This record gives sequence, structure tokens and C-alpha cells, in this order.
Amino acid sequence: MNEYAVPAPHPASAHPARVYNVWLGGKDHYPVDQEAAELAAKANPTIVPSVRANRAFLGRAVRHLAASGVRQFLDIGTGIPAAENTHEVAQRAAPEARVVYVDNDPIVLSHARALLVSDPKGRTDYVQADARDVDAILHEASRTLDLTRPVGLMLVAILQYIQDAEDPWDITHRLLDRLAPGSHLVLSHPAADVTAPEVAESMRIYNERAASHASATPRTQDEVRRFLDGLEILEPGVVTLTRWRPGPSDVLDDTLPMWCAVARKV
Repeated sequence: MNEYAVPAPHPASAHPARVYNVWLGGKDHYPVDQEAAELAAKANPTIVPSVRANRAFLGRAVRHLAASGVRQFLDIGTGIPAAENTHEVAQRAAPEARVVYVDNDPIVLSHARALLVSDPKGRTDYVQADARDVDAILHEASRTLDLTRPVGLMLVAILQYIQDAEDPWDITHRLLDRLAPGSHLVLSHPAADVTAPEVAESMRIYNERAASHASATPRTQDEVRRFLDGLEILEPGVVTLTRWRPGPSDVLDDTLPMWCAVARKV
């Protein structure tokens, strides 16, 4: 059994994928997830608009990578399928794109069919694994992706669930080390230094109700920038969600407490 495997969902504990599903307006969650999501959002009213802005950032980043010639994506911390999943955005721009999704929640696996609907010219796959298990992820992903060619590594709102003691920076760099030059890291992360009191309180409420493996830690802009060490950070740098290459109709909102960035491996 994988040492990082998560037991079957238990209604006594909230889980990130299911809490996120509540914030996105989905129906695939338990009462404990609903409670955690609602109480956290009450403590920090920016959570729901942040989740939606985070989804929009993912779409803009994937479209940029596809326009830059990236045709492979490794999306870790997939969550329960929603609108505009990575493969939908990527294959709309480049039908031949290949996407591998990774998550450790069995409820996500139960929805994998929705993630595996690929354009006939492309391909999608799903791996049940924990973000900490770098070797397993890359071994399984290599069945679908050619790791000798550039990959878009998607770590979107996932690294907060890996504690400092587990060294999420090392995990990120071990993933990148095995990817080809020209690969990109797409990253977003809850901020500890934007609307800090509200973020701290909402995280406390969530962590009290979450399983021990799924507690969350917000980080500062400098701590988030460490994930990009050794990479070429694309403009506009490490910014709040709506500041990353917004479209003409996008509304800027610097109160949303999440940092994001896209960076290239040279």
C-alpha cells in the first residue's frame, strides 16, 4: 500500500478536494466539508471569490503555455472536476495536448471519468497518489507523458497542504528536476501576508475540522517565491491572482489572499 494513500473518505474529517467543491458550488461533499467551508468563508469572505479567481488564473496560465508550444500537462492536486479543467482548456487550444491528473482523495477517483474525456487527438489520464510521492507520480505519469519534452507542472492551490517540516520546496524541485528544459511551473498558494488576520482565522477553522494529513499553511510572498528558485519567472512575477495577465474584462482585486506565478525551467 502506498505510504501516502488516504483512507476511504470519513465524514468526521474535512478534505481539501471536497471543501473546495463546496466553495465552487458543487455537490460532492459531506456535511463536515460543508461546515468547514461555510465557517472558514464566514471568517474570511474573500475565500469564495479567491477560489473562483484561482480557477480563472489556471485557465489563463494553461492557455499561455499552450500558446507557447507546451503540449503536456501534469496537474497535481486535481480536485473534484469542475468547469474549465486543465484538459478542457489545453485541448481547446491544442487538441493533441496530453494531460495527467493526480490526486489522493478517493472521491476524486470516483469522478475520474469526467477528467478522462479527451479530444480524440490528445489523451488524458489519472493517477491516484499523494503530492509528496514524487517517484510514484512521475513513474505513472510517464505512461502518458514524454518527460524528455516540456511539461506544464500545475501546482495550483495544493502546496499549502504540505507542511514546512515536509519541505514542500524540496518536493517541488524534485518534480522539476525530472522534467525537461522548457517545462513550466504554474503555481498558486494562499497568502499569509494579504488580509492576514482573516486568512489566519479561516485556516484555523478549517484545520480544526480537517484530517491531519490535510491541514493547511498559508505562506508569504517571499516563501512562495522560494518555490521558483532557479527558474525564469515570467512577467508579471509573483502577484495576486487577478494581476497575472488579466484580460480586458477581468476585474483587479488585490484583497484576494493568494499568490500566483508561472515560471520556466531553462
